[in-house]
Amino acid sequence: MLKAGVLGAGHLGKIHLRLLQQSENYDLIGFYDASETQAKSIVEEFGYQLFNSIEELIDAVDVVDIVTPTFAHFDVAKQAIKAGKHVFIEKPITNTVAEAQQLIDLANAHNVKGQVGHVERFNPAYTAVAGKIDSPMFIESHRLAEFNPRGTDVPVVLDLMIHDIDAILSVVHSEVKHISASGVSVISETPDIANARIEFENGCVANLTASRISLKNMRKSRFFQRDAYISVDFFEKKCEVVKMKDAPQNPDDFAMILQNAEGVKKQIYFDNPNVPSNNAILDELDTFAEAIKNDTTPIVSLEQGKKALEVALKIIDCFAH
Repeated sequence: MLKAGVLGAGHLGKIHLRLLQQSENYDLIGFYDASETQAKSIVEEFGYQLFNSIEELIDAVDVVDIVTPTFAHFDVAKQAIKAGKHVFIEKPITNTVAEAQQLIDLANAHNVKGQVGHVERFNPAYTAVAGKIDSPMFIESHRLAEFNPRGTDVPVVLDLMIHDIDAILSVVHSEVKHISASGVSVISETPDIANARIEFENGCVANLTASRISLKNMRKSRFFQRDAYISVDFFEKKCEVVKMKDAPQNPDDFAMILQNAEGVKKQIYFDNPNVPSNNAILDELDTFAEAIKNDTTPIVSLEQGKKALEVALKIIDCFAH
């Protein structure tokens, strides 16, 4: 088992502590949190070992799970990597692309693994269809959340939209050509609702909307590709795959047949995969442990975390112009 320690024990940090303790891949050693009152209440409630400093925690473990606010990611990850420890970093990877690149270079130099917490890649509705998403040409995603003051210190793009940016970059195998976006601040100092259009070199277009002032929660993405339409509901954990193939000579009575202007007939059929229930955060932590043990590339590498951040920051940059 890999010895693990958690840095940052806020809302998400507490979830990571609980799951690391449950995992068969990790031995949870303890945690560190900058807030003394927060740290003491966690020790009283759960009995986890509290470390007096970041350095002490890093020394005691193999894997450092960084769940601090984003502004602190770079400094603590740098410390951990230089000490030869593997790092799991919550999303977004860092504040800037330059910081992300520095962590990638350090991890390579010190021969350690890093993974970024883009948890939607482990959402069962997404994993059930990810293998079927092949050369999508149009993608539409909506990620709408009810207002929660907890997330308003960061723009909605880094808070919510970055999940969809990461998922889209993982299935579109082409470079980004052009980005246009607009955002509106309604309650916060930074935009609360944003829309972005990402155009790729291969002609694929992705249209993303994110809001944290909606009346209901919604997290849906739809992928359109040649002869198929795939929809993923990250919130309800459901997915749908609609495929088209050339219609047979003698279709049965219940077959859904479409005919275009040229007279070409296509049959529509549904290929909805089974969606197993899982805990996505536990899965991302466990697959990271496997990548360390087997010396393979983590599912969401530091490099991919950097690319998602790069696109997110370019979208935010559009708001200023």
